[in-house]
Amino acid sequence: MSEVKQDKTQSGSVQTTGHAWDGDIQEFNNPLPRWWLWAFYATVVFAVVYWFFYPAWPVGDSYTKGGLNSITYKVGGKEVTTHWNTRALLMKDLQEGDEAVKQRKYMSQILATDYNKIVTDPKMMQFTRAVGKILFEDNCAACHGMGGAGVVGLFPNLVDDDWLWGGSLNEIQATIQSGRNGFMPGFKKTFNEKQMSEVVEYVMSLSGQKVDKELAKRGGVLFNGQGGGCYYCHTAQGTGMKSVGSANLTDSIWTVVNVTGQKTPEAKRQVIRDVITDGVNRKMPSWKARLSEAEIKVLTVYVHELGGGK
Repeated sequence: MSEVKQDKTQSGSVQTTGHAWDGDIQEFNNPLPRWWLWAFYATVVFAVVYWFFYPAWPVGDSYTKGGLNSITYKVGGKEVTTHWNTRALLMKDLQEGDEAVKQRKYMSQILATDYNKIVTDPKMMQFTRAVGKILFEDNCAACHGMGGAGVVGLFPNLVDDDWLWGGSLNEIQATIQSGRNGFMPGFKKTFNEKQMSEVVEYVMSLSGQKVDKELAKRGGVLFNGQGGGCYYCHTAQGTGMKSVGSANLTDSIWTVVNVTGQKTPEAKRQVIRDVITDGVNRKMPSWKARLSEAEIKVLTVYVHELGGGK
């Protein structure tokens, strides 16, 4: 240890901290580079200046607002003025920025153009696909899913061609604007067990399922007679009616229960029986209070494209 200390004090040698390990390992005592020190001091000065100009420190249930100019933007058609902050800056940019101005211009064109022109104009369709995707994800995806596949029994699938309320552009627009109320009464007090089995068999026969023909025949009498009255909504052919949103029972698309996903005929009969017994009651809200006319029009075209509406 004495030799090490003696070495470090020799003229021209590098200073050390005086610590040594294993007799010859020393720790240098070099000063920090001058440029590093000045850079550190500059960051301290910058931080102090930043506290005065930008929102920074919490104070009770509030915070320091900074010394920058205020920002004015609109909320619900009314002007709101607040201190500078990134949220307010974003709101202003979304309303007055270059891209926002361009978007409003396109939205005005969409609103003034009929659907036939929109769907045949490549530029308009490029715009509606981009904006419609965002509108769908923000307003519709929570129920119908990001891709529009829906949830069987709860929310309709928008990517197939089975449109309960109609799949034309005008019909889809009416659905988004006014909402829909899908209702079918339960028949547990109308049919006894025997009659219920007969109607279930008839409903299965409409979509080409293997059934007991005699049982299905008796179910058809109930379906199309005063005893059941099912034909009032589903029609005598079972093809459904867009005016009331009743399902087409002759195809293999089941919107309320997953019949095709059942592994056995008995399981298929059971899920159909459950619907007839308990009925259906599901509602889609109106969006005209939340979305503008132009936004509804863009969303209509986007939804129409999801399922190749007809």
